[in-house]
Amino acid sequence: MAEWETERTHLLKTNAGALARTALTNVVREYPHHESHWHHEDVPIPTPKQSHPCFYGSFDWHSCVEMFWVLVRLLRHHPELVPAEEIRDVLNDHLTAEALAGEVAFFTPEEHRTTQRPYGWSALLELTFETVTWDDPDAARWSTGLRELSELFVTRYNHWLPRAVYPIRYGLHENGAFGLSRALPYADYLADHGDRMLRQLIGDAARQWFGSDRDYPGSWEPSGADFLSPALAEAELMTRLLPASEFAGWLHRFLPGIADREPATLFTPATVTDSSDGQIAHLHGLNLHRAWCWHRLARTLPGDDARIPAMRETARAHTHASLAQTTGGAYMVEHFLAYYALLLLS
Repeated sequence: MAEWETERTHLLKTNAGALARTALTNVVREYPHHESHWHHEDVPIPTPKQSHPCFYGSFDWHSCVEMFWVLVRLLRHHPELVPAEEIRDVLNDHLTAEALAGEVAFFTPEEHRTTQRPYGWSALLELTFETVTWDDPDAARWSTGLRELSELFVTRYNHWLPRAVYPIRYGLHENGAFGLSRALPYADYLADHGDRMLRQLIGDAARQWFGSDRDYPGSWEPSGADFLSPALAEAELMTRLLPASEFAGWLHRFLPGIADREPATLFTPATVTDSSDGQIAHLHGLNLHRAWCWHRLARTLPGDDARIPAMRETARAHTHASLAQTTGGAYMVEHFLAYYALLLLS
């Protein structure tokens, strides 16, 4: 494990500057842009910046939020590796009370009750968590600005989860396991400050959706546009919710062939034939998401668990399959992949 940790540290140091530069470029790039809209008669569709005075860049809303998380995360934890003052200036320009009030205005109407659920909701809560737990004067101001939008998405989660009888398992934005995993740190923060509802609902939903799963058909992965592994997203979430001793047994029932690297599809990096194709390009994200999940699973198991070598080697293989695509390539990759790279490396 120490060898892989050393390699991750080296990869972070050598890639942090490029990840920061990519995020700085993307958050102010308004076009090309993708967004689904309700259409009302005689009501024109606004520009991205009109709808989203803060998060208008990076091709789509949730990717823009993720790029802001990249900037905050790097500035907070690795300021010596990145253009810290430039990052702080961009964050100060965008994470303002006025701009974030505009985001609240966009998401408040009833027609946007399910917009960005759960992927974008969780990305915003993840960004809020990074700011609210950082003892920094600017971060305190940013987290104050983010509070109302975070409260809106927490309320939406609290209304939705008790009604969500069935999980969404496919490897795209609606995946329930990944959404809950990213929302959980902020839910824990709220619980520590007296509001336990979201934390309780996430735990209840995860147990209802996934607690009795066994013999997951991992050989069916990947689908052609996945950027998440449904199997590993579920397993990674359960690392956060189950005691380590209980998780080891749950994982054996869920994916019993890990030590023998079965099913082989989960241990083989996805082949990406066209990084300029927005759907095929998702598979680079899948490779980095798998690497992060295998890394998380290996860290959760007891050190002598026979499954760890396969996990660690697979994490390394998936990392090297797609990390180089994070910067300097097609925008269909570059608008989102830095998030998955930093999630893995940090």
